[in-house]
Amino acid sequence: MRVKIKEDIKAIFNSYSEIFFFENYLAGSVLFFLTFLNPNIGVAGIIALFSAYIFARFLKMEKEFLSSGFYTYNPLLVGLSIGYLFKITPLTVFFIAASGILTFVFSVMLFSLFSYYLRLPILSIPFVVISSTIYLAVSNYSNLFVSSLYPHINFSFLENYIPVWVSGYFKSLGTILFLPDILAGFIFSLVIFYISRILFFLSVIGYYSGTFASGILTGSLYQAFSDISHFNFILISMALGGIFLIPSIRSYFVALTGVITSTIVLSAIKTFWALYGIPAFTLPFNIITLTFIYVLGIVGFPFVARIIRKTPEETLDFYLTNLKRYKGSERTLHLPFSGRWTVYQGFNGRWTHKGGWRYAYDFVITDEEGKTYRNEGLELEDYYAFRKPVLSPVRGRVVKVINDLPDNPIGQVDRENSWGNLVIIHDPRGFYVEISHLSYRSVKVKEGDWVEVGSYIGLCGNSGYSPQPHIHIQVQLSDSVGGYTVPFSFVNFISDGRFYSNDLPDEGSVVEPVFPDKTLELKFSFVLDNSFEYKVLKKGKEEERLKITVKMSPDGTFYFDSGKGKLYFGKYEGTFYFFRLDGDDEYLKLLFEALPKIPLFYRQGIRWEDHIPLKIVTGKLKNSVILFISSFKHDFADVKYTGEFLDIRKIKGSVRSSILNMRKDFYVELDEFLGIKSVRTDDIELELVKTEYK
Repeated sequence: MRVKIKEDIKAIFNSYSEIFFFENYLAGSVLFFLTFLNPNIGVAGIIALFSAYIFARFLKMEKEFLSSGFYTYNPLLVGLSIGYLFKITPLTVFFIAASGILTFVFSVMLFSLFSYYLRLPILSIPFVVISSTIYLAVSNYSNLFVSSLYPHINFSFLENYIPVWVSGYFKSLGTILFLPDILAGFIFSLVIFYISRILFFLSVIGYYSGTFASGILTGSLYQAFSDISHFNFILISMALGGIFLIPSIRSYFVALTGVITSTIVLSAIKTFWALYGIPAFTLPFNIITLTFIYVLGIVGFPFVARIIRKTPEETLDFYLTNLKRYKGSERTLHLPFSGRWTVYQGFNGRWTHKGGWRYAYDFVITDEEGKTYRNEGLELEDYYAFRKPVLSPVRGRVVKVINDLPDNPIGQVDRENSWGNLVIIHDPRGFYVEISHLSYRSVKVKEGDWVEVGSYIGLCGNSGYSPQPHIHIQVQLSDSVGGYTVPFSFVNFISDGRFYSNDLPDEGSVVEPVFPDKTLELKFSFVLDNSFEYKVLKKGKEEERLKITVKMSPDGTFYFDSGKGKLYFGKYEGTFYFFRLDGDDEYLKLLFEALPKIPLFYRQGIRWEDHIPLKIVTGKLKNSVILFISSFKHDFADVKYTGEFLDIRKIKGSVRSSILNMRKDFYVELDEFLGIKSVRTDDIELELVKTEYK
């Protein structure tokens, strides 16, 4: 019962923090108490919020969807706006509760429409629409005006000691929660700074750039700094620069551009809305932010945030780490052969991979001297690749086969049938794979056949526009022969003693496909409610116990739950990954750091590389400073991991970072049956003592 109440309280407080674009119930609790600087506002906000939350629970809405505060921060804003206008009476309590429920229902509807048709957030549109409707409606509620209007208390005495260009920022910041005074705004700024230095920075540059632009346009900087509606500039800057875009110099420029253009929108809305006695609210913020996000998505702006974490720093860390961890694409192929082959030509190759056909790979077989043939290389049979088996790189349906073109003698090419004998396979993931230059009548599949990864297709040949026997492979979005190509990548291969989970090999590199080892796959096949208990040894002495249990999130991702944190994991294309860590459990961090990923394939001495999020290896202060700098220079910091199989159950991991002056070694032993038996580094060791199977 206590756990449920605690979860409900967190959800309530998260609604307050969501207004400032982050999810942190402790910060939300501070904002909650600050709203009671004006008791009418504080009480009105909580009435609207409770009404919406209780109604959502009445509708059987899952707590997971309410816990972040996403669906309830708009009702909260509406309650605060009513509390700013009217004092708390039995009549206003009823009015606030009804308005909170109406805003919640409108929020859910709008979210469904916006996410499905526009792929846009709803921001505070429900608040703007419902609050504007309320302000229009109350003009007819004479009883409210007679009984509930009240004089506002503020801390205006502080303005005598603070310059207007400083007080203007704090008052505008406070206005976001309908507390347009310096004290509230100052405390809000401290909360924002504590949660995110990036958001604080954006709030400052957003406010001052917009206010100076407004002052230049109106001819009065004093008037501009006195306008509390400039909180719209703060919200626009934070949303564009740090929330919906990956923090970067280019994103900051977009944010400032959005703020400058919003001065026109704000002025126009204030002029028009004044005719009806309605404040501008956050309408300029919503119009500018949604317009920019939509346009940036259409033009393919590279820093649009696909996954938004709890703070801009976390989003940036997640983005930068994933950029390094997952170098390949979602169009993944296995190598179309067995054994060791050499990359003859890659993307944008030196000879034929140009223009619309630049995304393609050619493979040949070379000897120790780097030659592709024996003897003088005058005959097709002299070439090592000639009539070697070609295998399917994907699972899918064969849609096109050409099989009757002759192999060209060395020194000749077929210019009329450039692609030669080929097979085109439709992958159910939404693309086509073409494998070309196959040998005369060697294709053993026919149109309509279903093939799996590794299925025999035919033999490597020299048909079409081919100077020597080789395998040509490309990915396209149509089933036409030689269609325009699109990017792809290869999974599960080794080169020069190193394992690559999803990458593009360099030209001239020797590559070999590998396939998962069933023994290793089983060791990482965790089932819901499996639990593992470790004793924590420090300098050889047991300090405490760690128990982790396998759980599943609403999106289907599995994670280890320790009570203090959640370590998400999964298998993808023959590799086991720890994806991310939520929470602040030092021992889950240790697991992530010691083994961020492992190939489910074994060969003595094989190595692999990975990259680790900064939050795993740094404290909060250092992490925030490094990520703030990294927002200006994305390659500022890097934490690299190198793993190596000592034997099939023992792994050595090394973590290195020059910027952090960090060097750590880990020794991991896998359990005989399931999971990790032990992790050892420096003075800390985790040793498995108990496993429970469900």
